[in-house]
Amino acid sequence: MAEYLKIYPENPQERLIEKAVQLIKQGGIVIFPSDTVYAIGCDLTQVKALEKLAKIQGIKLNKAQWSFVCADLSHLSDYTKPMDTATFKRLKKYLPGPYTFVLEANNKLPKSFDHRKTVGIRVPDHSIPRLLVERLGNPLVSTSIYDPDTILEYTTDPELIFERWSSRIDVMIDSGYGDNQASTVVDLTGHEPVILRQGKGEFIE
Repeated sequence: MAEYLKIYPENPQERLIEKAVQLIKQGGIVIFPSDTVYAIGCDLTQVKALEKLAKIQGIKLNKAQWSFVCADLSHLSDYTKPMDTATFKRLKKYLPGPYTFVLEANNKLPKSFDHRKTVGIRVPDHSIPRLLVERLGNPLVSTSIYDPDTILEYTTDPELIFERWSSRIDVMIDSGYGDNQASTVVDLTGHEPVILRQGKGEFIE
């Protein structure tokens, strides 16, 4: 049975954060809150966990379009090509926030992703995912929890999410109700930004 951890974003309990991080380090699949919808993910460096996440989604690992969840912008150069000043200024302006920015990937991506030309970067404006990543020491990969059987595209109630997903995950972090709008996805790989998906975040140039 998956662990169900209630962690308060205003005052996260260190013991529970540590418990979640240990489960993730062991290759666990985690559902966690963000500044948009609840997300499902795992440790970027754990191949078995990546394969399990792909299987849960019913996709091949090399077809996965997961975002990399980062705590801040300091490790971007680990995964992305050098960027110009305008691009970095945009990232500084909008992050942390409800955005996924598509950037050019460098050749240092983990083996499971080394075929990718681009990478989606998330820095959520929410203490829990950023704390998890800080303690983990590297990004999580993640994708939104999507529920095709409900009227809403995205389930917002953590207890209902757990009920539906508990047999497939290892840990669920409940931080209260989530949003029902995903992040806004902006492609920054060309000369001008291109909005690929309009979500919660307003992107204004």
